Amino acid sequence: MSAAFDSIARRYDDLWTRSPIGRLQRAAVWRRVDALFNSGESVLDLGCGTGEDALHLMKRGVRVCAIDASLQMVHLARERGVDARLLPIEDIGQLKSRFDGALSDFGAMNCVEHLDSVARDLAALIRPGGYFLACTIGRFCLRESLHYTARLELPSAKRRFRGEGVWSRAGLRVFYPSVSELTAAFRPYFALLEWTGVGLFVPPSYITGISDSTLARLDSFDRHLAHRPILRGCCDHRLLTFKRT
Repeated sequence: MSAAFDSIARRYDDLWTRSPIGRLQRAAVWRRVDALFNSGESVLDLGCGTGEDALHLMKRGVRVCAIDASLQMVHLARERGVDARLLPIEDIGQLKSRFDGALSDFGAMNCVEHLDSVARDLAALIRPGGYFLACTIGRFCLRESLHYTARLELPSAKRRFRGEGVWSRAGLRVFYPSVSELTAAFRPYFALLEWTGVGLFVPPSYITGISDSTLARLDSFDRHLAHRPILRGCCDHRLLTFKRT
């Protein structure tokens, strides 16, 4: 897995972070993050990438410990001033610190096969009452299915349905757990407070050619509709809010 992300680390922000769609989807996550994590608290960033989420929290006075399995991603995050460490999510049991909460954004948890062991180790790191936010790639994305079906690329239109697959760009095995599967994996230690969708009308980042003004309108629709039952299950990502019991 580390080699897959090492190969795109220098291009990652151009491909995703700084793209119009990437900014809109990340802002949707930050609105929830900012409501839960406060200045002076400590947060563990699982799968930090280039450190974009960590920097956002740090600007708000939150202390962040960030980890990633990609050495190149860790280097980039450190260059930006993030306390980033080379560590796969599956190995967080090696950490000795305690945190007020944790965040795993935009699919980092989709690279983890055995979520139950991660849940156990994460529970030992987060204080009771602390929050864990997980933004995962959903098993079904309406915009993606319509996009590929219109192009008669049916295998791509249903690529998430089986619950796992291979990310063709990097040859990486990924998993698409349902919300119920995620809840079951974390239930012994965390209670699911709520979940919402990210990217209902705002499409996945590989869909291009949409003007900024149109994306702004689509984002406005998302703000009003992406949290609603049924519709949230059609989004590109699911944002789950857990509380340590």
